[in-house]
Amino acid sequence: MSSVNKIVLAYSGGLDTSIILSWLQDVYGCDVVTFTADIGQGEEIEPARAKAEKFGATEIFIEDLKNEFARDFVFPMFRANALYEGEYLLGTAIARPLIAKRLIEIAAHTHADAITHGATGKGNDQVRFELGAYALNPDIKIIAPWREWDLSSREKLIAYADARGIPVDKNPAGQSQYSMDANLLHISYEGGELEDPWVEPNDDMWRWTVALHAAPDVPEHVELDFQQGDVIAIDGEALSPAAVLARLNELGCRHGIGRADIVENRYVGMKSRGCYETPGGTILLKAHRAMESLTLDREVAHLKDELMPRYASLIYNGYWWSPERTMIQEMIDVSQATVNGTVRLKLYKGNVMVVGRQSESDSLFDERTATFEDDGGAYEQTDAAGFIKLNALRLRIASRLRR
Repeated sequence: MSSVNKIVLAYSGGLDTSIILSWLQDVYGCDVVTFTADIGQGEEIEPARAKAEKFGATEIFIEDLKNEFARDFVFPMFRANALYEGEYLLGTAIARPLIAKRLIEIAAHTHADAITHGATGKGNDQVRFELGAYALNPDIKIIAPWREWDLSSREKLIAYADARGIPVDKNPAGQSQYSMDANLLHISYEGGELEDPWVEPNDDMWRWTVALHAAPDVPEHVELDFQQGDVIAIDGEALSPAAVLARLNELGCRHGIGRADIVENRYVGMKSRGCYETPGGTILLKAHRAMESLTLDREVAHLKDELMPRYASLIYNGYWWSPERTMIQEMIDVSQATVNGTVRLKLYKGNVMVVGRQSESDSLFDERTATFEDDGGAYEQTDAAGFIKLNALRLRIASRLRR
């Protein structure tokens, strides 16, 4: 402990990280720098400055990272069409490498020799933060209070806070019973009634999206323009990556799009039930796959689909900064050179339907060969007989042996 002179704390200003700020000074007796990131969680983050000042932070960093988050983390992930275990759009997981990156950069800037986070010893986030940090600075010291202290209950946390004058709302009435995490891509819910995977979530749990019965009775059409696999405009309006996600979130929330109730396999070994709202991401995934269907070579598309589960697991498990994720990303990004054009979608009561796609420069769809009408000799149908017979050769040989 005496070897730690300065610590950078990932700080939200909530109860846990406020206690951690005080605890670090009590236990380690060193300077603590706080870092608060705005990645689109939809809450005011400036009040964290006053709290950090009040409880002894020696330096305070508050940063708007929304566009970097969308451009350098969310968009590359969606070029891969990443889904963890077929359902989870990785909203929490993809935010952690950015936070880890800034923690390490601020530690270097302030000459700190350690970083700390508020993730518990049961979850995935401790792995994600720390794998990222070690990948970027192998010599950094990491302090994880939840793995060190004995403040293992709400009562102990409140007693600690009371002793140090940290304000706590001791009456949980009206507060959410869920553990929630939000950013520009999603909001997640865990804990409370969700710990029983048979129990249906309360309707009032969902904070972003409208219920299907309350969604508009009239569908809404929207057009997304893609350039090299990324959306650059919506309905003809050029937008930044962060603005794209924000606009898609608005559309998705209005039409009840993007809810998911999942039991997933955590990296630490347990199964966990979580509920998610990812309205903009759900729309983006559907549109991107539609654009690829028109512009990607068949074998390239199929290879991407084979690599995707591995890529998604790397992100989920915290290996964003690993050489294997970087290698797969480079392959994916090369494939996106031709993913250019426009996708038209229809949004209606929780559904995202592709109703049109076009690419003036990169479409591989050949109307002459695909038509059911007279193709003027563009496709020799008699060629199919030899193609089928050659592909059936091994099947015919095996069939003769069985007979």
